[in-house]
Amino acid sequence: MKSFFNPPRILIVLLLWGLAQGGPLLAQSSTAKDKYTLIIEGYDWGPAVNKVVLPVSDTLASMGKEAFRVTAHRSTQLAEMGPEESEGQRKVVYTYRSDGKGKRLAHGDHVTLVLYVAPNEVLGSPIKYIRANNRGSNQWLDYRMSVTHVPTGRSWNSEGHRLIPPIADFDLQGRYTQNGTTLSYASYAPNETGKHPLIIWLHGGGEGGTDPSIPLLANKAAHYASDNIQAYFGGAFVLVPQSPTFWMQAANGAYTRGQEEDVYNAVLMGLIEQYVADHPTIDKDRVYVGGCSNGGYMSLKLILEHPDYFAAGYISALAYHNAYISDAQVERIKHMPLWFLHAKDDGTTVPQETVLPLYERLIAAGAEDTHLSFYDHVVDITGFYGGADYHYNGHWSWIYSHANTANFDFDGSLVRINGMPVTLMEWMAKQSK
Repeated sequence: MKSFFNPPRILIVLLLWGLAQGGPLLAQSSTAKDKYTLIIEGYDWGPAVNKVVLPVSDTLASMGKEAFRVTAHRSTQLAEMGPEESEGQRKVVYTYRSDGKGKRLAHGDHVTLVLYVAPNEVLGSPIKYIRANNRGSNQWLDYRMSVTHVPTGRSWNSEGHRLIPPIADFDLQGRYTQNGTTLSYASYAPNETGKHPLIIWLHGGGEGGTDPSIPLLANKAAHYASDNIQAYFGGAFVLVPQSPTFWMQAANGAYTRGQEEDVYNAVLMGLIEQYVADHPTIDKDRVYVGGCSNGGYMSLKLILEHPDYFAAGYISALAYHNAYISDAQVERIKHMPLWFLHAKDDGTTVPQETVLPLYERLIAAGAEDTHLSFYDHVVDITGFYGGADYHYNGHWSWIYSHANTANFDFDGSLVRINGMPVTLMEWMAKQSK
C-alpha cells in the first residue's frame, strides 16, 4: 500500500459504519492514556484484528508479551452469539516499541502488541457471517478490547483510533444509480501518469449491502491495489462494485443460475461504463472483469452480454450453470481470454455443473486463450496454519486469485506467454483488445 494511514477518509467511513449499526463503531479520537488503537489486516480467510497499540511511558516496567492480558469482546444486535465467540482472551505473540500507528521505533511512546490470528481464531475477526431473511451476509461487529498491564494493573478499555491499512488508499464513497437501483462501490486510482488498465472485482454472495469495505476485506479483494500486483500493470485502476443484495438475484428475489435474468447486470454495466467515462486515463482496451461465486456468475454474465467490451476475464468458483449457456453464446465469447479457478471439492458451485463443461465447450469451440486452474483442495498457501495439510472450504478458490499464485492449466502444465511461465496477474496484464 502507498500509505499506511489516511485519517480523514477512514475515520469518517468507520463512524458511518457504526451509525448504520445503531451505535458508534469508532470511538472519538483522543490522546487519553487509557485509549488504544486497533489495527485490522486482511487475510486469506477475511479480516482480523492483528495488533493493538497502547500509549505508554518510558517508565512502564516490563513490556514483554507476558506482561499484557488482552480480552476481546464481540457483539452485534443482528444475531445471537455464543459465549465462545463473544468474549475471550487474545494471545499476544510479541511486543515492540512504536509510534501511535504501530510503526516500530527504538524509543517510541507506544507499545504495539502483535496478536495471534488464524483461520479458526474466531475472536480475531471483526466481522461475522449472519443469516437473515433467507440469505446471509458478512457484517461488521461491535469489536472492543480490554487490555491490562499485569504487573501494574494499568488498563486500556476504550478505542481511540482504528486503522485498516489494506483499504486506506481506496475511495469508499462511490455510489451509482440507474432506474431506481443504487450500487455502492470502492475504487482505487494509481498515482502514475499516462493510460492504465482497469481491474474490476465482483464479490461473492456474502458481501452484498451498502458498505464497500466488506467486499474489499471479506475475501482480500483489496490486494489488487497492493504494490506487488500493481507492478505487473504499471499501475491499474481497481473498481469493486457492491450489490445491494446478491448478484444472482432474480426478479422474484430467488437465485438465478442463468436460467432467467438477474436484476443487477444492467445497472452494473452502467456503473462500469460511467466509471470509465469519468476517468479518461483508463485504457479502454484493457478493462478486466472477474469475481468469485456470485461475482463469478456476474462476471460471466457481463462477458456474455458484452463480449467485445472486456479484454479478459478471471473467474473463481463460477456459479453460472453451464446448462443455461447456449452454443451461440460459447461462440460469442470463445475469443475472450479467460482464466477460471475452481476446486474439485467445491460443494457450493459444483464444478461438474458449472466450470468443467463450460471449459470443455470453449476448448472444443476453438478457444485459444482459455485456462482452468483446477485444484484438488483450497489450502493454506502461507504455510503458517498447516500448509497443504490445512484445507479451507473448497468453495474458496478465490484465495489463489487474490494471492496471484495460480499458474497452471487444466492439464497441469504451466500457463506460458511467449514460452515464459506466467501467473494469473502476469497473464492478465498482457491482455489487450
